[in-house]
Amino acid sequence: MPAETPAQLESMDAFWTSFRQRNQTIAPVVQTVQGKIGEQKGEQDFDAIVCGGTLGIFIACALQCQGWRVAIIERNILRGREQEWNISRQELNAFLELDLLTETELETAIATIYNPARVGFNGGKELWVRDILNIGVDPVYLLEVLKQKFLGAGGTLWEQATFTQAIVYTDGVSVEFARQFDREDRVDRENILIKGKLLLDVMGHFSPIAKQARSQVQGNIKPDGICMVVGSCAKGMPERNYGDLIYSFTPIQNQCQYFWEAFPARDGRTTYMFTYVDADPQRPSFAQLMEDYLFWLPQYQDIELSQLEFKRVLFGLFPSYKNNPLQTPWDRILQVGDSSGMQSPLSFGGFGAMVRHLPRLSKGINSALQADLLTKENLRSLQPYQPNLSVTWLFQKSMSVGVNQKIESDRINYLLNVTFTAMDKLGDRVLYPFLQDVVQFIPLAQTMLAMSIADPILILKIMQQVGIPTLVDWLKHYLGLGAYSFCDLISPSLESAIGNLLPEQQYLLQSQIEAWHYGSGGDYHRNVSP
Repeated sequence: MPAETPAQLESMDAFWTSFRQRNQTIAPVVQTVQGKIGEQKGEQDFDAIVCGGTLGIFIACALQCQGWRVAIIERNILRGREQEWNISRQELNAFLELDLLTETELETAIATIYNPARVGFNGGKELWVRDILNIGVDPVYLLEVLKQKFLGAGGTLWEQATFTQAIVYTDGVSVEFARQFDREDRVDRENILIKGKLLLDVMGHFSPIAKQARSQVQGNIKPDGICMVVGSCAKGMPERNYGDLIYSFTPIQNQCQYFWEAFPARDGRTTYMFTYVDADPQRPSFAQLMEDYLFWLPQYQDIELSQLEFKRVLFGLFPSYKNNPLQTPWDRILQVGDSSGMQSPLSFGGFGAMVRHLPRLSKGINSALQADLLTKENLRSLQPYQPNLSVTWLFQKSMSVGVNQKIESDRINYLLNVTFTAMDKLGDRVLYPFLQDVVQFIPLAQTMLAMSIADPILILKIMQQVGIPTLVDWLKHYLGLGAYSFCDLISPSLESAIGNLLPEQQYLLQSQIEAWHYGSGGDYHRNVSP
């Protein structure tokens, strides 16, 4: 293990303890002023201000290339990490669709490609699929190319700049951030104030803006679910040209069901162990989870730890909320990416979820800026309710165990074996979208029916495990998924009428059509490799 790992784990666990005990402070970083922003000296004026550059560079570059004046505020130096980002070809093609990358640049950004991928659970049949999360993108190259394109198009970037506050006026938003400069004998801090029409919060799950917004909207910031992840990239593992999308080989232990993911990387093989939990203080620490990871890794990869050269150790937590996406309580501020919670509770969010919605968001934000439709009511239509994500809460709940809950140690593995066997029999049209966090109405209905026939007793056990409130909530979202699927079918007839509407009506109808399309999983189509 790298020498810095124990200290990093200790720091992570301190945060995890505070997070579970709700000891985090919620700073009032956003204020609202009834008045106009006015002409303030020393300010630069932008159309969009993006806080958070690592994933914010995507939407910032798209908007800048559309002709808007965009600024990025990034806490560190804007550059990618060494570890690849895994994604499917369909999402990756968004960079071509938006003309952010050339085909040559896109292919250069691809560090690894593997096929097939395995799905398997202890005691059941292994399934093999192709072209799902099988592309490893080099973040260092990708972010550098987009960074240079953004700057070349006239974008403004402040690095090593920490967001401190935003003040929302009736006609704009003022953003303050601090920059530190290391001198020979001291560290200087400079406070900078800029203004713009729109602030995009792309600062991730733990964004101070998102925390304040969620506190105002929900009354607290405690998540409904957590995905805890530990892993590494190491050399010395046996050569394998396949990956694991989700795999398990152990029963429930420590009130956790451990799942695994693995794929080839440029400098070794990456393996992750993850589990779905809640934020109960009794949940294991990351140090404990790492111990379990190192204990089971030799069996998982059929190798001794002493044979491995660890290049990187990876760990993190990914919160998810049932009340999502986060609906901003302010005018002129929009949560984008993980700060909005726009991802399935089964997935990690991040790169894949951001890129999937990039065409929709860049188009919608462009329209909102053009028509000056930047009230909270108008911006909320860009982060709409998506029933195909909300229905997955039932699966997340059934794949986790309560702290004091007593269920059979093989329950979750057995449930997943029944589920995936049913989807496999129903065919790729059912299986493949689900593996990419795209749940669709008819395939879900077919799966649930097939599971009920295969093992009706199991369904009753799951109902008992997750509880009646969860089932009632799921039914509401399932009916919503059906309604969205129907609306998506009839939406082409509505699109033909958009040109006859007023600008605000055009924006709202187009946003609603996009919500139906994405919320029903209608944006999914399968790319098949040769």
